[in-house]
Amino acid sequence: MPKQVLVFLCVAACGGGEIVGAGPRSSDGGDRPVADARATADGHFAPGDGSAGTTDGAQMATDGRAGGNDAMSEACAGGPLAAPIPGCAPPAPPTTGDPHQDCVNRINQLRAECQCLPPLARWNEAEACVAKDAEYDVDHGPHAGFGDGICTPQGFAQNECPGWPSIEQTITGCLQQMWDEGPGEPYSEHGHYINMTNPDYSQVACGFFTTSGGEVWAVQNFR
Repeated sequence: MPKQVLVFLCVAACGGGEIVGAGPRSSDGGDRPVADARATADGHFAPGDGSAGTTDGAQMATDGRAGGNDAMSEACAGGPLAAPIPGCAPPAPPTTGDPHQDCVNRINQLRAECQCLPPLARWNEAEACVAKDAEYDVDHGPHAGFGDGICTPQGFAQNECPGWPSIEQTITGCLQQMWDEGPGEPYSEHGHYINMTNPDYSQVACGFFTTSGGEVWAVQNFR
């Protein structure tokens, strides 16, 4: 099975990244450069690769979820954790039948169960644009639609799962692998996680495009 690639779009200059132009307005109102993710992303994953084994911390998160909201509330009583629980890899929630909602739910599950972070709101009005980005990128490369500003609203940052076998695997596998990058430096090796946890963002829009060959390109835009 071919390796799958995780790529992200920076909203600040990435170490080693080639700056390809001015980016969208940042959440603080300033203009930030967009880095070429193809020059900076070096993570190559097959579905299922890169998921760390369960640790005591991960088990605590899983036990908290199984014990209901009261257990999770107690575990997160002190507010967001400074860093994610090592090896936290909870099973994805049951599907709602709407992959856009499933994607948002998965991101929020990782945020809540692995770091006690508040949920992001589903950014419905951007989903059509995000889907256009995914379709455009098949022929032009990851993040090309975002960088070329082919539609609006775009948001401030983008993660992307190009060429995956199914929508379900982008939600259950790719998003987990992005989270597993965790905090740290250089930015080019942790950008997916950083985008997923950036405190400046309050919304996320998910979009998908399936090629004639059955490959799925899944994009998540944040603002």
